[in-house]
Amino acid sequence: QVELVESGGGAVQTGGSLRLSCAASGDTDSTWYMAWFRQAPGKEREGVAIIAVRARDRNTYYGATVKGRFTISQDAAKNTLYYLQMNSLKPEDTAIYYCAAATEVVRSVYNAREYNYWGQGTQVTVTS
Repeated sequence: QVELVESGGGAVQTGGSLRLSCAASGDTDSTWYMAWFRQAPGKEREGVAIIAVRARDRNTYYGATVKGRFTISQDAAKNTLYYLQMNSLKPEDTAIYYCAAATEVVRSVYNAREYNYWGQGTQVTVTS
């Protein structure tokens, strides 16, 4: 069992930045991938950023709409804490952002169904 708690959401103007945090607890040693997904009203849940926590180089993956603007990272001192740094925010980034964990090898890192643990979500609103 892995518990995930997100924090750091809020409202920001276009072009601004936010950093989301995800605190993981429980059986975190079983985690293969940590990810950030988002879901806007009326849209499917979208994979935003993923980190392969067991890979030697901590491979990262980004959705096409956020690549170059968002960065996923793992806290160097506390390896159960993950961040999503979001820069150059746009109104279309408005969504509920979820932290997710997969405790098995996945076929597609962007597929929400591959992740078996989820946080409660945090709202990000970008105003124009």
